[in-house]
Amino acid sequence: MRDMKRLRFALFATIVFLTATAVLPGQDVRLKPEPAGGRSGAGRAAVAPATTPALVGMSTERLARVHAAMQGFVDRRQVAGLVTLIARKGTVVQLDAIGVLDLETKRPMKSDTLFFIASMTKPVTSVAVMMLYEEGKLLLTDRVSKFIPSFAHPKLTTGDARREITIRDLLTHRSGLTYGFADDSPVGRAYRADGVIDGLKDTTETLADNIERLAKEPLLFEPGTKWNYGLSTDVLGRVVEVVSGAPLDEFFRKHVFEPLKMRDTCFYVPDDKADRVSTLYTDGPGGALKPMQNGDKVGNNVVDGVSKRGSNRYFSGGAGLISSAPDYARFLQMLLNGGELDGVRLLGPKTIELMTVSHTGDLTPSPQGPAAGFGLGFRVITDLGQSQRPASVGTYSWGGIWGTAFWVDPKEQVVGVLMIQRYPLTSVPIGDVFQTLAYQAIVK
Repeated sequence: MRDMKRLRFALFATIVFLTATAVLPGQDVRLKPEPAGGRSGAGRAAVAPATTPALVGMSTERLARVHAAMQGFVDRRQVAGLVTLIARKGTVVQLDAIGVLDLETKRPMKSDTLFFIASMTKPVTSVAVMMLYEEGKLLLTDRVSKFIPSFAHPKLTTGDARREITIRDLLTHRSGLTYGFADDSPVGRAYRADGVIDGLKDTTETLADNIERLAKEPLLFEPGTKWNYGLSTDVLGRVVEVVSGAPLDEFFRKHVFEPLKMRDTCFYVPDDKADRVSTLYTDGPGGALKPMQNGDKVGNNVVDGVSKRGSNRYFSGGAGLISSAPDYARFLQMLLNGGELDGVRLLGPKTIELMTVSHTGDLTPSPQGPAAGFGLGFRVITDLGQSQRPASVGTYSWGGIWGTAFWVDPKEQVVGVLMIQRYPLTSVPIGDVFQTLAYQAIVK
């Protein structure tokens, strides 16, 4: 039970914020896609020179504090390396790569290093669902069984559920689904006994295979009545496949990544990019970092089939993507722009507005604490004082279990991205420090 409490705290801490610098602190770059062609000397940073931070109300001197603080975490060997990115008003004012991506080879971290972003996959899947929503191919009130018939007639451990799961239930994690690795209830134990995949293991199965298995499991609670973090977004990924008629990786590539020129985001890293993937670390003897290996435990799951490449078969809508800080920042800038980037529109502004307001205000207590609610794929700040963060009401965010995190502040027009590969991060408050220092650099 103590281990489960630590795991839940680790998940919540990640969610809430959850020596080679490719771009020096204070240098300013425009949020532009990487030009077609080869690497630059600093790696494929996917950026180009622009104006000074002062033109977007940021202090170059204060931005330097971000680098100093992040360097401290590396110097203390709390992480092997990291990448941070801060953008304001569409301009990247800080893009910093510190430390190494692999302790054994000492290869330096670069701005284009690739990271397993885990649950930062969920906002991408949510956007895909809302694209289909805007095309009239599904409604938020639709029952999931309309697209995946095996979800008809859901059951609880005590009997039949009163109603079925809807698309909105999945988007807001009010479905009654859970994660087997993080749930020690009879439902979580049933997941593990029946081999339900959480997205933390390599597998030869497909998303369709796993979702069919999941549909047979009991729910934690009546759909819509509570909030619980789990496999809801993986089910949404399967809905995208069914509605679109395409595998999730193909839908993402054609309808999200190619339009946004996110050339480094994928489920499976190709051969020519394999050396850019950061090693995932966990706690070793005496507090030292050690590479996560097969047999290490994450909650109730033993890690199996650790891959440096991702999967070219199992496309987890909740946890499967690999990306870089500049690539993911383009996705976030599209959201901040109301669904558009560089003349390409994925969603309408009203849809973004719907996604980034709280949909859990009726739940007591709030599942995200007194400061926030949960929207259609994001944690959303609703009370700035309770948040104890220098952000804004309406700021939305999420993170991944391996240490990655982001936030978007529509009021200040700020995007922040943090890329790390370490589990767990409960005793290393990098996300909190990074966000605080990003906001203290705003001077106008």
